Amino acid sequence: MVKRKAVTSMVAIFMVLLLAVGCSNSSGDDTGSTEGTATVDFMHLWPQGSSAEHYRIVNEIIADFEEENEININLQVLSNEQYKDQITILSASNELPDVGMTWAAGYLDPFVEGNKFTPLDDLLGDGLRDEFVAGTLEAYEKDGQTYGLPLELNTVYVYYNQAIFDEHNLTAPETYEELEQVVNTLNENNVNPIALGNRDRWTGSMWYMYFADRIGGSDTLTSAIDRSGSFEDPALVEAAAKVQELVENDSFISGFNGLADEEAKSMFMNEQAAMYMIATWDLPNFTTNEDVPQEFRDSVGYFKFPTVDGVGDTNSFVGGPGVGLFVSEDSDVQEEAKQFAKYFVEQWGERAVSEAGVLPATIVDGDSLDLPDMYVEVLNDLNEATNLTLYADVQMSAAAAQTHLDLIQSLFGLQITPEEFAELHERALSEE
Repeated sequence: MVKRKAVTSMVAIFMVLLLAVGCSNSSGDDTGSTEGTATVDFMHLWPQGSSAEHYRIVNEIIADFEEENEININLQVLSNEQYKDQITILSASNELPDVGMTWAAGYLDPFVEGNKFTPLDDLLGDGLRDEFVAGTLEAYEKDGQTYGLPLELNTVYVYYNQAIFDEHNLTAPETYEELEQVVNTLNENNVNPIALGNRDRWTGSMWYMYFADRIGGSDTLTSAIDRSGSFEDPALVEAAAKVQELVENDSFISGFNGLADEEAKSMFMNEQAAMYMIATWDLPNFTTNEDVPQEFRDSVGYFKFPTVDGVGDTNSFVGGPGVGLFVSEDSDVQEEAKQFAKYFVEQWGERAVSEAGVLPATIVDGDSLDLPDMYVEVLNDLNEATNLTLYADVQMSAAAAQTHLDLIQSLFGLQITPEEFAELHERALSEE
């Protein structure tokens, strides 16, 4: 009896093992598949608590994708900082999700150099490339290949208080000379011209970058940073001189080098300054944010950075994409992962801007959507954009970026000459 029970138990165990092996083979072992259906692991950084609209839109896109394709999406959501930490850990252990989120430029470098992200150029050949705003994809390129599909985009404008301008018979300047005249008129009437919080330094960098773009063209600064050019290019020296010209003309609020950006923003929004330069991530404050007085929101306009000395393309912008999607080089379901990444990008644009107020990296027809006028105008600007120059400190290595930001503050503080500014940049970049 005991022996028979033992034999019966052994047979049962053997049958279980056979069943397990059969199931394993039918599901495609090590392919991320379940019962013949591929499963793509996707990780993003928009938790429901802090990014409710983003979170909802992502879930809707996933549901639509799963309904249209025999592919399951296994979702993991982390907060921004948790996400950055986790991606680093997973990369080191070769366990990256099949699809995840990445940032552009320097952030990409270690992942590309370590063969962690796969090139995505094969997704761009059927017209998808043309759907992105000019200059956004380039931020995700390394050695001629594209390693991310950008989702978000921010461009930099000068915002102004229309009520203050009207009071002093001013119009939005289209040239640097007109901007100087606006500044002079405001100063003569004891109105702070431009709110700037340059303690954060990246704020001043945006002013410098626009001068570099308008004077030298769209590739001069980028060429100096990637070493195909020089930071001592005359246009980059002249750009630094223009910054100091603005400072010497009292264009910025008093004590700007010691103020944080949030303090400068507060001054603009409390109508203590007539102008303020910032990226389009602040568009809700000027359009839909109910915590901001309607009277102020109705009075805010914007203008593109002016031409300088008669030159410059005002459809060339300073800015940068936010997060983009990567596909893991080691993914066992790489084709399905690429299919999902492409689908996500194509679906994200209109939903993101109309439901979450996020400017997408893809071209969207703002006139066809129910949006505040300023959003429509900005989207139309992006559709006509000829270039996007990525923030200088983002293009640089960590060490060079620190030097750049320190020198920006010194430049605005009139502590160094434009020539020294250029020379010290050149030295820092050459030593890398």
